[in-house]
Amino acid sequence: MGHGSMTDQLIMQLDDMAHGGDAVGRYEGKVIFVPYGIPGESVRVEILRDRGRFAHGRLVEVLEPSPQRVEPPCPYFGECGGCQWQHIGYDAQLQYKQAIVETQLERIAGIPTPTVLPPLGMTEPWSYRNHMQFTARRDGQVGLMASGSHRIVPVDHCLLMHPLLEDMFDALDIDLSLHERFSLRAGVNTGEQMIILQLAEDLAPEIELDLPISCVLLLSDGTPVTLVGYPYIHEQLAGRTFRISAPSFFQVNSLQASRLVALVSSYLRPGPDSVIVDAYCGVGTLSLGLASRAKQLIGLETNVAAISDARTNAADLDNATFVAGRVEEVTLSIADGPPLVIVDPPRTGMEKDALAALTDLAPPRIVYVSCDPATLARDVSRMAASGYRLREAQPVDLFPQTHHIECVAVLDLV
Repeated sequence: MGHGSMTDQLIMQLDDMAHGGDAVGRYEGKVIFVPYGIPGESVRVEILRDRGRFAHGRLVEVLEPSPQRVEPPCPYFGECGGCQWQHIGYDAQLQYKQAIVETQLERIAGIPTPTVLPPLGMTEPWSYRNHMQFTARRDGQVGLMASGSHRIVPVDHCLLMHPLLEDMFDALDIDLSLHERFSLRAGVNTGEQMIILQLAEDLAPEIELDLPISCVLLLSDGTPVTLVGYPYIHEQLAGRTFRISAPSFFQVNSLQASRLVALVSSYLRPGPDSVIVDAYCGVGTLSLGLASRAKQLIGLETNVAAISDARTNAADLDNATFVAGRVEEVTLSIADGPPLVIVDPPRTGMEKDALAALTDLAPPRIVYVSCDPATLARDVSRMAASGYRLREAQPVDLFPQTHHIECVAVLDLV
């Protein structure tokens, strides 16, 4: 591959799917990442960036398509960065997600044959997102981020948006300037809708909407200002109602989030003497339904808005305590023996100190909800050093058509 100029096109076989969603092949010993390819395909590729031992290529032509290749239904696919896998049949997407989790646990955590169950997929893997963010271009058109750049692709619809978001998107009439953005949120099971604006000057805009929805301006320092309605929406999951404030995190797929809650519940199995620690608890989504079966629930979270939501969401419980602060800073003096632990950290995984603080409590079981298999594998490896063994990992497909992988891992103290 050292021959000729970098604009050379080469013909190669793709043989694997990488963490991050690109297909991978080798050409003269060099690893080449090819977005929008599928393992098993023969493709023509143009090399874009040569990094020495590996290179990034652009798919020019599929010479022998995979039987898993499908026609992407979205006109923006390939340019918009929201989806990476619309060209892959849904069953195959699930198989690749399972394989990626297995590979990451083998390579990074050093587990020879990890137990990774087939992912729980969706019957209808479209129109699922209850939360979308759009950004304005210089010409005032709004869109989504392009793949691999900060360019904004103007869109007038999105196939991942829940209908409640589509209704708002279509009805919204607002003048935005460059890089100003708005988010749409909805409670899929309550019908409540909200628009969150993030504007350059922190000034309330002229906005026209003929829908009964809440509108919140999120100031640059993170303070929410209610323009219309309420500073929160509600969502119902697994028989409980959750208040979600504008700055609070909530799973973007309500349908699959309820399966996530059920899964965490079945893995944790608290008894009347159990103390549950829910680290990175958010608004209490994963743990509040378990509190009534346990002796005590302690939720930890740095986002103050989310803690306030969690306390409201726990109003009917007298054994739930929510503490604002980092896991490693909140000392948990739990008299009656080790707790059961739930962690649901951001994509970066757990801070080393936070992980140490939790394993120091010697919980018999840790249920780790991850949205990144690579940081999950790294943390599983660190927990192994403290005597924890991965029992199994169960992916739940919260993000169909994308390479993102949500996974529930169960770790037991050996």
